[in-house]
Amino acid sequence: MNGERIIAFQGRPGAYSDLACRQARPGWTTLPCQTFAQTIAAVHDGRAELAMLACENSLAGRVPDIHALLPEAGLFIVGEHFQRVEHCLLGIPGSTLADARRIHTHPVAMAQVRGIITELGLDPVVEFDTAGAAEMVREWGRKEDVAVASALAAELNGLEILRRNVEDATHNTTRFYIASRRPATLPPPGSGFMTTLLFRVNNQPGALYKALGGLATAGVNMTRLESYMLEGSFSATQFLMDVEGHPEAPPLARALDELSFFSEQQEILGVYPASPFRRKP
Repeated sequence: MNGERIIAFQGRPGAYSDLACRQARPGWTTLPCQTFAQTIAAVHDGRAELAMLACENSLAGRVPDIHALLPEAGLFIVGEHFQRVEHCLLGIPGSTLADARRIHTHPVAMAQVRGIITELGLDPVVEFDTAGAAEMVREWGRKEDVAVASALAAELNGLEILRRNVEDATHNTTRFYIASRRPATLPPPGSGFMTTLLFRVNNQPGALYKALGGLATAGVNMTRLESYMLEGSFSATQFLMDVEGHPEAPPLARALDELSFFSEQQEILGVYPASPFRRKP
């Protein structure tokens, strides 16, 4: 990579994932990829050092593609990033809100801007991507077509921001995993860490309850739990879990010991500093 540090993301230039890359790794070059699978592949084949992978949103919930891809991705989580989603209404230079007739954006974003759609009496037109919608509005050059996307998408496409923060909910935030081919050097035990791991249990009464009982006993906070059916089988389930703590620190170490006793398989995907966003009220 000739000394250039590159971080890959899924989406078009100016997408919120692109913005997340720029905020989490200032000065790095961002690499847009069409799919999450291609984003992961870019790290594996050396075109990028890191991948920015959206995993959950405060309004929309989990990101299904990552839910399916992450267990088999072969990457290690080395960080997390929380990106506030601030939707902007974008139009071509010289256009005004009064000119707008049709609004273009991703279906998830469209569901988050119902207020502005009603206020301006716009016709919603669903597109594949927020930043892609901005590109299309630029290419069409019509005042009556506007896009909902990030301020970065406006900058990259030469569009005007007709109104900022048109989202209905002010708490709209996406969480990302930052992933690498190699695990981060495990820091010494301390406070302020997150641990992500996979574990597997048999489908039998009480299996999950017993496996997770050690977390409650040790006072470890679990912040995320996702389930996966294994290879079409109904006999065992795999879980991805995020917990607060360092695996070598006493509370989590005790909990993981108990988890290993009641689970068939356990694999740590990453130990990384908790984002400062978690400390916000």
